[in-house]
Amino acid sequence: MAKSAAPTTPNQPPPSPRLLELYRKTVVPALKSELGLTNTMAVPRIEKIVVSMGVGQAKDNIKLLDTAVVEMTQLAGQKAVTTRAKKAISNFKLREGMPIGARVTLRGERMWFFLDRLMNVALPRLRDFRGVSRRAFDGKGNYTLGLKDQLIFPEIDYGKVDLVKGMNITVVTTARRDDHGLALLEKLGMPFIRKES
Repeated sequence: MAKSAAPTTPNQPPPSPRLLELYRKTVVPALKSELGLTNTMAVPRIEKIVVSMGVGQAKDNIKLLDTAVVEMTQLAGQKAVTTRAKKAISNFKLREGMPIGARVTLRGERMWFFLDRLMNVALPRLRDFRGVSRRAFDGKGNYTLGLKDQLIFPEIDYGKVDLVKGMNITVVTTARRDDHGLALLEKLGMPFIRKES
């Protein structure tokens, strides 16, 4: 006789993101003591993650932009929007308002799930990966990571890729200083290079 599956209740909440649990239980107390903070609300946290992809060739072939939006929606788990040129640049044959890229802004649980997949699944798939730079902070505790292609994400189907597209991933934090932002991302498991000369 076949074993029946364990009964599931329809009102059971979905599992909380692993990184969010790690942040609440481990990172907050550790940062509070390490940074000498008295108020828990002053501990740096991640506000949002912005993933953007520029597709310069879209001015000649608009279908490339459509596939960029589809791919970004797949890897982010949320509908991506088209970005448009803010000003005209004649040397690049670019007119104001022309669609040139795609962007998605992640918050809440989707943000935590995406960051977990980025650090533990996508980045280790890079060839000769030794870690990400510690120097990519903006002076206000936010971190931007540039990737050369979208194929490191397992959600992207290699057979359907018509053009290798790079992307920027910006982790926006409430930290006001780079060293606080660095401490937050290190505790969450961002694979930074150990020492940079």
